Amino acid sequence: MAAAAALELRLLAPLAAPAVVVYMLIIVMSSATQIFCGQLGNVQLAASSLGNNGIQVFAYGLMLGMGSAVETLCGQAYGAGRHEMLGVYLQRSAVLLTAAGVPLAALYACSERVLLLLGQSPEISRAAAGFARGLIPQIFAYAANFPIQKFLQAQSIVAPSAAVLAASFALHLPLSWAAVRVLGLGLPGAALALSATWWVLVAGQFAYIVRSPRCAATWTGFTWAAFHDLAAFARLSAASAVMLALEVWYFQVLILLAGMLPDPQIALDALTVCTSIQSWVFMISVGFNAAASVRVGNELGAGNPRSAAFSTWMVTALSAIIAAIAGVVVILLRDKLSYIFTQGEAVSRAVSDLCPLLVGTIVLCGIQPVLSGVAVGCGWQALVAYINIGCYYLIGLPLGVLLGFKFDYGIKVLLILDIPQFDTHSVDFSVVESTGKGIVGRHDWRDAHPNTYFNMDHIQNRLEQGGTVTAFPCRAVENTNSSKGRRQQSKRQATINLVSSFDP
Repeated sequence: MAAAAALELRLLAPLAAPAVVVYMLIIVMSSATQIFCGQLGNVQLAASSLGNNGIQVFAYGLMLGMGSAVETLCGQAYGAGRHEMLGVYLQRSAVLLTAAGVPLAALYACSERVLLLLGQSPEISRAAAGFARGLIPQIFAYAANFPIQKFLQAQSIVAPSAAVLAASFALHLPLSWAAVRVLGLGLPGAALALSATWWVLVAGQFAYIVRSPRCAATWTGFTWAAFHDLAAFARLSAASAVMLALEVWYFQVLILLAGMLPDPQIALDALTVCTSIQSWVFMISVGFNAAASVRVGNELGAGNPRSAAFSTWMVTALSAIIAAIAGVVVILLRDKLSYIFTQGEAVSRAVSDLCPLLVGTIVLCGIQPVLSGVAVGCGWQALVAYINIGCYYLIGLPLGVLLGFKFDYGIKVLLILDIPQFDTHSVDFSVVESTGKGIVGRHDWRDAHPNTYFNMDHIQNRLEQGGTVTAFPCRAVENTNSSKGRRQQSKRQATINLVSSFDP
């Protein structure tokens, strides 16, 4: 097994490392926009923060969630050797996400009224609405970017996305400076600069797809097939959106709760420090999330369930170990961490007091995103959506509110809220085998292949019923047009051979 583990790590590393860079750069890009807005004044900083962390995150979670349907279908199609279907799925997802962007654009346009209804101050609401209107083009950039990103990930092509994003970020800084400081466009200018940067990212990635020989078999041009079977694709996209958006929106609720606690300024400052630390560690886990989704989807599509199971255990263990190391570092530096963000003694004491809970959430968050990535690779978004509703909103929030407001746990409640939702995730991922679709720990991976989207029985049933199919199964065929593709195929086949006796 040691040899198989070493080979699996060599397959995971090129996927996880660039994915971590991508998600971290996205955070840094939004933070840079807020810094430019903060130079305009406190109201503008508050408005941009509300626009970024409130309005924008709402759209980001929805679009990223819907886009993960491409991750499932493209991953399994690539593993099954149906390379030409990847381009169809990319276009189909872009069509649906663009349609979903229309009502979101309307929400952005009337965001001032929405913010006022939520109790925000008129001055900040007016400024945040101006910022949000500048982000409307970004919505449709999301609609193109996420399908493109997942299309590339399914083929284990992640580094080019990271390189294009790094170049886009380098352009974003002078563009934001020119919009805010030179042209004096204020908050709308900063938002438009961010939107333009996202469109540069989309253009760069799409140019790579069109011109790279690595995508020659998977991108065959625009096709009317993108408009076929939209209803079925929409169902998977909706389940994906609910699965991920419920996680993203959950943390927005935490911010609202922090403002309701006694001494809200200290509570918000301490929460900001803790969540900032947590988010950087979380991005590492999100990188492993992408790697897990690709590896599991590819192997299931190729009919190698044991390899999918082995990959699941490997990536989960690796992410957990890294998160545990980060937790040890945090606990050792508990009295000094807050001074990176602020010099306040009261905030420092609050953060130090929260560190044991923070370490717990860091370690647990090192595992949960990976499990979600496995679920996406298997196409279990609908099931996980139900789990998320139960974990986050039926157990996590009520329990946290009870502990925080009834039993005076204060700011600790906001980190306690992370723990029950993960524990319930663990239980649910283990016990849902009774539904016939057990996940991860208790799942019978030998029966996983018949549940993939490229199963012969499923296709034969569709044909017998007079229906149509969009893909046909075949044995895994890697794109071996390049030496890199041949090396990857060799590594993967070696792993398959080594784990042939692995029984999860």
